Amino acid sequence: MDRFVDAAPGIRLWAEDRGAPDAPPLLLIMGAQASGIGWPDGLVGLLAAHHRVIRYDHRDTGRSTWAFDRQPYPITTLADDALAVLDAFGAERAHVVGLSLGGMLTQLLVADHPERLLTATLIGTGALSTAPYTHPDGTRTPPEELPGIDPRLLELWSRPVTDQGPEAEVERRTDHWRVLGGDQLPFDPEYFRALERRVIEHTGHHATSTAHARADPSGMLRTEHLARTTVPTLVISAPAEPVYPPPHAHHLAQAIHGARLVEIPGMGHALPPEVHAPLATAILDHTAGRRYEAPAGPHHGRRHAAPPAAR
Repeated sequence: MDRFVDAAPGIRLWAEDRGAPDAPPLLLIMGAQASGIGWPDGLVGLLAAHHRVIRYDHRDTGRSTWAFDRQPYPITTLADDALAVLDAFGAERAHVVGLSLGGMLTQLLVADHPERLLTATLIGTGALSTAPYTHPDGTRTPPEELPGIDPRLLELWSRPVTDQGPEAEVERRTDHWRVLGGDQLPFDPEYFRALERRVIEHTGHHATSTAHARADPSGMLRTEHLARTTVPTLVISAPAEPVYPPPHAHHLAQAIHGARLVEIPGMGHALPPEVHAPLATAILDHTAGRRYEAPAGPHHGRRHAAPPAAR
């Protein structure tokens, strides 16, 4: 069932929940400039078999209020929006899963509002920490010297976005997904075309928001808080990740006290059908307090321990 949440004066957020109303709540937080519809229905359905799954549109995406030009805000405000969504659904505590920017917002919740989280799962994101990454051989690398964004993405992002109509916009977004998905799993353009057509239908137009790219990103570091948190945290490692390439996931698992790492083979920065089952299994094992045990097969996840320095 969907509803609108009044997150702040003049700001309404579209949200919906699926699954049994009395099941443990699980909040999905999408990435920058992405609607909550970006969480694929297949993955949502797998999670909703065990949870009351809540997904929502960030402000300036989807059916939520687009008002950045007249009401600018820092990125940290988006974490407050997540709490407003939980409040609206009566969820005093929830399992929280964040992708990309959503993973950073989840880290802000872990650091600033641990009492609201049952568990946290972080996907395709970087650590809000200045702690160095400790390699298996004991050497250390500052976070700013870890591998950067795939140059192909940077080139795509540098191109101006012009309105050539909805179908041209679907093709532009599909080309973007092609690079985001990485080079290890087969790419199905029709799957992502259908996803983006649904996002456009949900939104009511095909304009692309730039609000989150323009929002103030300062004040997000939480090094000390993450290093001592008691929120059970799972980090998903995606070997084909082009935005936060390896070893960013390992660094994230080191930066967060007690975090565990699960690899989803072939996964990049996208959520194609091939990753739905292993990703859902890893998340559900985590929310149930179980250790993830990977099934046999080429497209199932593997569990890894973080390097010794993270323990």
